[in-house]
Amino acid sequence: MTGYKTEPLKCWQKAKELRQKHYTDYARAHEKGGLRWAGGAWSFDAIPEGLGPDVYPLSGEPYGATVSLSPIGPEALKAVERQGYARDICAYARNYLGSILIDKYVLGGPFPKADFILQTHMCCTHVKWYQTAAELEGNIPSFFIDASVGPPPPWGELTDAKLEYIVGQMLDTIENLQKVTGRTFDVERFIDAVMYDMKSTHFWAKTCELNQAVPAPLDEKTMYSLYVLATLHRSCAEVADFYVELYGEVKDRVDRGIAAIPNERWRLMTDSQPPWGFLQLWTDLAEKYGAVSIGSLYTFGLEGIFEMKDGDFVAKEILPKPATLEEACRVLAEWNLYRPQWPHFFSPRYKSDMMIAIARQWKVDGVILHLNRGCEGSAMGVPENRLDLLEAGYPTIAFEGSMADTRDMDREGIRERVEAFMDMLQAQKGRR
Repeated sequence: MTGYKTEPLKCWQKAKELRQKHYTDYARAHEKGGLRWAGGAWSFDAIPEGLGPDVYPLSGEPYGATVSLSPIGPEALKAVERQGYARDICAYARNYLGSILIDKYVLGGPFPKADFILQTHMCCTHVKWYQTAAELEGNIPSFFIDASVGPPPPWGELTDAKLEYIVGQMLDTIENLQKVTGRTFDVERFIDAVMYDMKSTHFWAKTCELNQAVPAPLDEKTMYSLYVLATLHRSCAEVADFYVELYGEVKDRVDRGIAAIPNERWRLMTDSQPPWGFLQLWTDLAEKYGAVSIGSLYTFGLEGIFEMKDGDFVAKEILPKPATLEEACRVLAEWNLYRPQWPHFFSPRYKSDMMIAIARQWKVDGVILHLNRGCEGSAMGVPENRLDLLEAGYPTIAFEGSMADTRDMDREGIRERVEAFMDMLQAQKGRR
C-alpha cells in the first residue's frame, strides 16, 4: 500500500476564526450601532452590503446545523414541535426557529433578533421559514426574491426576461431597504460586494477542481468546514481573500503530492448534506478502508459556481466588473443562476448529469447517497439519481438519515450498510 505524505492545512485556524467572527459580529452588531439581517445561504447577500460596513448577516442553514450540534439543540427541537410544526419540515429551519422560541443563541445569551430579513426563493421551504421567523421576531420587515425562473444553462436558456425578472426584484428590494433602514445605498460598495461574491465562489470551485488529483489533497469532512464560510458571508473581502489563499495552498499541496489521508485506496463521492451528528463515519472509512470522499455536488456546488462545458463540470470564470447599479444586479443574478444546487429543483436528470461528470472527472470508485429526511429539497430525485449512476457504471448505495436531527439517525445501521458496501467494492475489484 502506498503511503502518502500528509500535513495540516496552514489556513485552518483562519477558517475557524472567520466562522467565530461571523456569529460574534452578528450578536454584537447593535452594540456598534450596526444592523443585523437574516436570510438563507442562497440569499443575495451582496445587496445589504450597500447599506454600509456595519451590516451583519446570520445565515440560516449553517446556524441551524450549529444549533443541532450544540447543547441547546434538543431544547430547540422540542420547542418548535410543541408549537405544532411538523417533524418532516426542514431540520435546519426547525433548529433555527426553535432557537428563537427558547430565546437562546448558540454562542450564549438571548437570541439576537434581526432588523430585517432578505431571502431568496428557490427551495420550497425558504420563504415560509423566514416568514415564520419574521413573525416570531416581532413582524420585522421582510424581503423575498424569487429566483425560480426555470432551469439555468445548459438545460435552459439564460434569457433577458429571466434576468430582468430577478433584477427588477433586486432593485425594488434596494429601494425598500433604504426606506426601512433610513440609510443611503452605496452603489460602489455594492459593486465591490458583487465582485467579492464571484471571487469567493469562483475560487472555492477552483479549489474543488484540485481534488481531481491523486492523491486527493482534501477530504470531504475537511471541506465541510471550508465551504461554510461562503454560506456565511461570501460577499465580504475577508471571505473572498480567504478562498484565494485556500486555493493557493491546496494547489501547492497538489504540486508537492500532499494527501488528505496517507492510505488513499478508494475514492468515494456523496450527494447532499451529511448527517452532521455522524461525521465520524468519514473518519472510519478513511482509517479502515483507505477511502477518501473527494466531495460531492453539494459540497462543491452549494457555494461554488460551476457550468457544464462539453459534458465536463468546470468552475465558471468571473464575469466582468459592472459599472452601474442595474449592471451589478444583472451580473449578480446571472452568476447565481449557474449555482449547481438549483437545477435539480426542476429535474433529477440535471443532478444526475452533473454527478456522473464529477464521478468521471474526480475518478470515483463508488457513490454514497443520503436519503435525507431533514431536507426534502436535497432528497428530491435521489432514487432516480441512484439508478442513473448505476447505469453509468458507478457502484452506489443509499442510507436514510437527517442532516440536523439526530433522532432520525441510526448510526450503527448506517455504519453497517456503508461497510457492507465497501466490502462489496473490495470483493469486486480486489484490495488495492
